[in-house]
Amino acid sequence: MHGTREQNAHRGSFRPGRSRTIDSGPDPDERLVRPLPEAVRQHVVEAAAELIGALPPDEVPAPLRPFARFERRKRAKFAAPHIAALLEKDEAFRRRVAEPLRAGQAELAEALEAGRVPPAADPARVAALAYLLRPDGWTRLLEAAREELVRSATASEEAAAERRVAALREDLAALRESRAAEADKLRAELREAKAEIADLRRKLHEARTKARTVREEAEAAVAAAERRAAAALESAAADAKEVRRLRVRLEQAEANAEAARRAAREGRNIDDVRLRILLDALVDAAQGVRRELALPSTIGRPADAVGGVAPDRQALRALPGRSLSDDDPQLLDRLLTLPQVHLLVDGYNVTKTGYGELPLSDQRVRLLSGLGGLAAQTRAEVTCVFDGAALDVPVAINPPRGVRVLFSRPGQTADELIGELVRAEPSGRAIVVVSSDREVADAARRAGARPAPSTLLLRRLGRS
Repeated sequence: MHGTREQNAHRGSFRPGRSRTIDSGPDPDERLVRPLPEAVRQHVVEAAAELIGALPPDEVPAPLRPFARFERRKRAKFAAPHIAALLEKDEAFRRRVAEPLRAGQAELAEALEAGRVPPAADPARVAALAYLLRPDGWTRLLEAAREELVRSATASEEAAAERRVAALREDLAALRESRAAEADKLRAELREAKAEIADLRRKLHEARTKARTVREEAEAAVAAAERRAAAALESAAADAKEVRRLRVRLEQAEANAEAARRAAREGRNIDDVRLRILLDALVDAAQGVRRELALPSTIGRPADAVGGVAPDRQALRALPGRSLSDDDPQLLDRLLTLPQVHLLVDGYNVTKTGYGELPLSDQRVRLLSGLGGLAAQTRAEVTCVFDGAALDVPVAINPPRGVRVLFSRPGQTADELIGELVRAEPSGRAIVVVSSDREVADAARRAGARPAPSTLLLRRLGRS
């Protein structure tokens, strides 16, 4: 920022507030030893850029013509290097740039040419005008302006630094206050934390004491449970021994009961033979009386009076099939040999037990076909009952000879219809109800009929 000693010796004083004097005497060899200060250069470039925009195109120097059409600020920005070079070497162009400044700042220009510098003048504008007008001592003016600008910048920096220092001091004071408040807060929190830690230690001690007590109680409970478990194991072993002994006695009782049942069946078989002989005699006598009195050979049956729905009135609603274990393979054969026996068949119970995979219509046809052959072989009265409580379309069935087919009425189940048929028979007539439904079998037994599982009928039809 400072020149050499020789330059300082020839520099004039350039301080605001007092008049400045320039040494007189032409000096055509005056030249700048350093570049223009940036503020001075900016003033010079802006003045030249303003002039370029005002000149006719043919008067604009050739290096600057590409920038003549630019906006003023753009000319000053992009043409600055070319303007600076041209001002330095083209005196005529420099004078043309200085003319508008001389006209606009006539008093300052006259003062500079007279060797004076107004005390309140802007150093940058003074240096720019001196650079363009080139009065005697203009280089000293530029150096003095440089020093003045440096002093101004330094003073500005010092003021800014002082402001920053003041701001930092305020921040430091605020920080100290905040740190003091934070320290007080932390001390209070520390006291609270210490009190909480002391409380937690007390609670921890109480919890450990309680846990020790609970552990001791648990150990005592485990020991008592182990003792009870050992006693339970001993009791279970004794109970198992007693169960084995009772199972042996039960097996013996079952064997005795089976022997008693066999003896009872053998006794019943003898009674059945005697009854059949008696019934055959009665039948033969009745047939002789019928022939002598010329009675009709066919009479109405009690089952004809029961109000069932004809097969062509309603459609079928299937009942769920139920399967029971086989009781005695010879039971149904013996029952069908009884005179005037009436065989009541729970239709869908039988079909679903034997061939439930078929459609319902095929189930009915298959069952009725088998019952027709059975009626022809045994001459028994056969009635097949199907559940028809939800039928809403006619069912076309052509029952085989000797087989009566009934559907239950709406709101009535096949089980209820079978119960009515059993109750309609005279006391003492042999009635066999074929169904694996336990409720149907129990009801038939209570009404005096003999139940038989569906599997027996299916096995009998399979042998036909």
